[in-house]
Amino acid sequence: MLSPERLALPDYDYLAQRHVLTYMEDAVCQLLENKEDISQHGIARFFTEYFNSVCQGTHILFREFSFIQATPHNRASFLRAFWRCFRTVGKNGDLLTMKEYHCLLQLLCPDFPLELTQKAARIVLMDDAMDCLMSFSDFLFAFQIQFYYSEFLESVAAIYQDLLSGKNPNTVIVPTSSSGQHRQRPAVGEASMPEGVEASLFYQCLENLCDRHKYSCPPPALIKEVLSNVQRLTFYGFLMALSKHHGINQALGALPDKADLMHDPAMDEELERLLAQIPGLVNSVTASAEASCLPSRTPHRVGFSWRSLHHARKVDAESDGSTEETDESET
Repeated sequence: MLSPERLALPDYDYLAQRHVLTYMEDAVCQLLENKEDISQHGIARFFTEYFNSVCQGTHILFREFSFIQATPHNRASFLRAFWRCFRTVGKNGDLLTMKEYHCLLQLLCPDFPLELTQKAARIVLMDDAMDCLMSFSDFLFAFQIQFYYSEFLESVAAIYQDLLSGKNPNTVIVPTSSSGQHRQRPAVGEASMPEGVEASLFYQCLENLCDRHKYSCPPPALIKEVLSNVQRLTFYGFLMALSKHHGINQALGALPDKADLMHDPAMDEELERLLAQIPGLVNSVTASAEASCLPSRTPHRVGFSWRSLHHARKVDAESDGSTEETDESET
């Protein structure tokens, strides 16, 4: 039975909303790049496995950043994969620096931009001390907001700077790489002014922003809830409130609640099954678990494009023996 959403939209609009063309183009590119290997198993099987991986969210593993950020589903899948692969960092109580978290992100996406990791770290640290240690949960929820809503936050930063300087922000916002997201403290001449901007005026501008733009943004009702609790706030104070808001995390749907962040029974069961198949490894898992989750000091393995499961197994058998990434992608 078709969903009400599906019945309300014309076919083309529905396909565009679900980014079906994006996945079809990517599947065809993968097919052409690997046609010799795929011909052994059949084109129909290739497309079946490709779209199964899209549904399961494993299609983003080791892909280029341009693909990872191409659709909301890809972004949510990447967030979920990052959590599942490295939640042991939080489970062990480890505190890492921004650069170390960036290394972890690059294990899943080799060309992941440093700027996005820095912006996520600033939400947690609230200043420029980028060498401070952060807990996994603090970084993860801040990273979720910054990564999933990155375009929206660029426009929010521009609005905030206009309000801070007394300009009228109720105009079309064109975010640039030089937007004021890095500025939090007032300039020397503004030291006597109250910190931040008026929350009610800020919300009016954000409400108009949500109405004008089609790209993903947090639910306006939840933004209003965040801003209704304060009279004034800073830009990073606003982002911190978004990252800690239970309703926004639920609306996005990529990560569990904070209380359940370290629990993933399905992944634990699968890892135990895989580890049990490797002779001599089970006894050393406890001793090496912490080290295995920390960034490698040697160059990471170059990411690869999506392959059929049969091809991935063949590549790993012929590689230098590193199979951790393939094991994660198959789970």
